[in-house]
Amino acid sequence: MAGPRPALVRRARRLLGYWRSETRTLRQGLVALVISTAAGFVAGLTLAHITGTLADLPGLLILIPAAVGMKGTIFGAIGARLGTANAAGVLEINLEPGGVLRQNVDVAILTTFSSSLWLALLARFAGALFGQPSISLWDLAVISIVGGAIGSVLVLTITIGLSALSYRLEWDLDSVSTPIVTALGDMTTLPSLFLATFLVRNEAVAVAIGVVATGVSVFAAVRSYVARDPHVRRIVLEMTATILLTPILDILSGGLQQARLAELAAVPVLLSLIPPFVSQAGALGGIFSSRITSKLQIGVITPSGRPDTPAIVDGSIVLGLSIVVFTMIGAISWALGAATGLPGMPGAWTLIGATLLAGLLVTPLTVLAGYYLAVVTYRFGLDPDNQGVPIITSVMDLAGVAVVLIVMTSSGVLHG
Repeated sequence: MAGPRPALVRRARRLLGYWRSETRTLRQGLVALVISTAAGFVAGLTLAHITGTLADLPGLLILIPAAVGMKGTIFGAIGARLGTANAAGVLEINLEPGGVLRQNVDVAILTTFSSSLWLALLARFAGALFGQPSISLWDLAVISIVGGAIGSVLVLTITIGLSALSYRLEWDLDSVSTPIVTALGDMTTLPSLFLATFLVRNEAVAVAIGVVATGVSVFAAVRSYVARDPHVRRIVLEMTATILLTPILDILSGGLQQARLAELAAVPVLLSLIPPFVSQAGALGGIFSSRITSKLQIGVITPSGRPDTPAIVDGSIVLGLSIVVFTMIGAISWALGAATGLPGMPGAWTLIGATLLAGLLVTPLTVLAGYYLAVVTYRFGLDPDNQGVPIITSVMDLAGVAVVLIVMTSSGVLHG
């Protein structure tokens, strides 16, 4: 019995030493997560207070998670690529053709327009498949394309500014960019979609804007594959399957919420909680995936089935951050719900405890998925930055909503 104990003590000391060496990363990551959580509640409160619009425009709630998730797919991958470029010392803050930053800006613009039309098609198909009422495909396309474009302009501007700031201040871009960019996608996309809904109130306006928006989207889709920059073409090609398939998970997430809209509308604090919850679940997975990807590409860890010590340390960092973040989400949800007079409010400790439990259930999933996704894509010769964060955020969109609904129902917060 004396043998294992010294070994355990040595491992514990070694782990503690790694944690101490990552103090700066922990601090930067936690600050970024706190800021992004606050940003995520903008989306949550918007969703909680537009239940009338959701009822008037059936099918919109199916589109919303897919549109929000696509922002995480596009800009989360951009953050991961910029983080890897920064770690490798090749990131330069300028928009000159051929530069890393310019390439990612081009990818953001092209994929935003091309993916928005695809999301409208998926949302309309899903409404028919689930047997749920839905507005027309044309109206969904107008809302998706115009709302997506407005949100992307804001997120892209902030992403460039954040990259420049991280570069100059020598921040860990892998730990800072993913949570903030993911939350900014949530914060800007939902209000942007809501603004775009006013365009479909007038049929003539909807038709005129829809023709232009659809034409731009088709042009962007074609342009993506004939871009002059070979790096842009490669990124788009590698992300094509991700852009086409991951929204299916988000559509299923929206279908789950649409199916229980009446129950959620009775406890609207949950509508304010779900966006920051799934956003931060994806952000935590994105932090882990980005760090693993950077370590793989610069040779710190090997792509093995059994994680190396630095990967285990990164996983423990994410677990520690998750406890703080999900407790904070539950507390802020209750405080904002009480302050804004939302009906059907549960008890504070009930909501906080259920939110933390749901978070602790999804965190191991995001860590395991993040690690093995990075390893598998790396072994196949692909750039894990193009798949890791996008897939993780989409998986968390579905898993996060499912876990929240299950935990809230079992704890008595949600009835049904």
